[in-house]
Parts: sequence; structure tokens; C-alpha cells
Amino acid sequence: MRIITPSGAESFSIGELSKHSGVNIETIRYYERIKMLPPPPRTASGRRVYGPAEKRTLAFIRRSRELGFPLEEIRALLALGGSERASCADVHKIASAHLASVRSKLSDLIKLEAILAETVAQCTDGATPDCPVLDILDAGRQG
Repeated sequence: MRIITPSGAESFSIGELSKHSGVNIETIRYYERIKMLPPPPRTASGRRVYGPAEKRTLAFIRRSRELGFPLEEIRALLALGGSERASCADVHKIASAHLASVRSKLSDLIKLEAILAETVAQCTDGATPDCPVLDILDAGRQG
């Protein structure tokens, strides 16, 4: 349910915020518990009320998660973009470390792709009881 506050600012229920941000309601509550989102004001009946700032923060968290940033790095980036207003060098340090991690994972995935491609190419049409894919996954398997 969309709410217009006395000040004229648009506010959202948790369900609306979930729809607008693409973040599950339980995940929104989780982000509140771990203090990624500030505790929202509540109506007289106790319903959470969110505004454009929370919507923007959730979009930032969601996009950061899509890019593989861990929550602690996202927390640091949120702090750097918030009232602290850090220099680009601080953000660069976090992003550079994440880039190194992504490159390492990419290198591992390229190696994995080669191993899997070679193993799948060795697979037969099921005419033999041996399965190279299962063999590579279970080194102790007796063929």
C-alpha cells in the first residue's frame, strides 16, 4: 500500500517496497536486522513505512549483490556513500579488491570449463558402466 505522509513524501509498505525494489520481504527484514537498512518508522498500528531513500538503498544492495559483493563490502560502500562521503580512493580500494576476487574466480571457471569439456567429451552414450563425469566428481569411485 502506498502512503502519502503529512509532509507530502511518498511512503511504501514493506510489500510495496518489495515489489518496487525486487527484494523479498524477508530479505528486507534481514537487512534491517543486520543494520544494512535503518529501522523504519512505523504507523500507529505498527506497520513499517519506507520512503524513497530505503528504496534506493535496497536497489543499491541488490545490484551490489548481483555483482558479487559480499555484505560487509556493501555495508562499507553504503557508509562511504552516506554521511561520511569518502573519497573515490576509498571506494576504489574496495572495488579493486573485489575485481581481483572476480578475476581469480574467472580464472578458476576457465580451468573448470576446460576440465568439464574434456570429461564430457569422453562420455559415451551409456553403453559402458563407466562414467567419466562421475569419476571426476568422486575421486574414490571405483569404476
